[in-house]
Amino acid sequence: MRADFQIIFERDPAARNGLEVLCCYPGLHALAMHRISHWLYCRQIPVLPRFLSHIGRFLTGIEIHPGATIGQGVFIDHGMGVVIGETAIVGDYCLIYQNATLGGTGKETGKRHPTLSNNVVVGAGAKILGNIAIGSRVRIGAGSIVLQDVPDDCTVVGVPGRIICRTGCGCPLEHGKLPDVEAQLIRTLIDRIERLEQQLDSSSQHL
Repeated sequence: MRADFQIIFERDPAARNGLEVLCCYPGLHALAMHRISHWLYCRQIPVLPRFLSHIGRFLTGIEIHPGATIGQGVFIDHGMGVVIGETAIVGDYCLIYQNATLGGTGKETGKRHPTLSNNVVVGAGAKILGNIAIGSRVRIGAGSIVLQDVPDDCTVVGVPGRIICRTGCGCPLEHGKLPDVEAQLIRTLIDRIERLEQQLDSSSQHL
């Protein structure tokens, strides 16, 4: 919990002092309640873990199932509407923005929620669904829907999510300037069609 507290000062420029963070950061409150409910859940205490989770959801707007495994130094920024499912695993020092979902895709049993490695950034409104693995240092753009595994050091945007940057590309994720992957693809096809039409025109003139 000390790491959960300290990471806020590193990730949020609006955090000015310890008292403000303790009193006014729902992400920290939700994680603190989850640590307790998860401890009880692992010891197979009935009802109480889910009840604490329910209280945490009512107070913070963040729903974390007590069965979810969350590493140290995780920061849930703003947090309203965040949902983390029962078998989800969140690695150390992940950053999760509001309205994000780590959910399942149906009524299957067993491991049915995603696994996030360390230092993953999940943008506002992003949905990561199913038993998939998200590699370390992956960045997921706001509003994206991720349904497949993502390797380390990638940037993913779109619906469904597509990898637009891989290791070594040096492509920063700016949530206010997300690339439109489909528009770029359509533009490329249009340019190609225009070039082919020009070639056909020139060929017909020679004939």
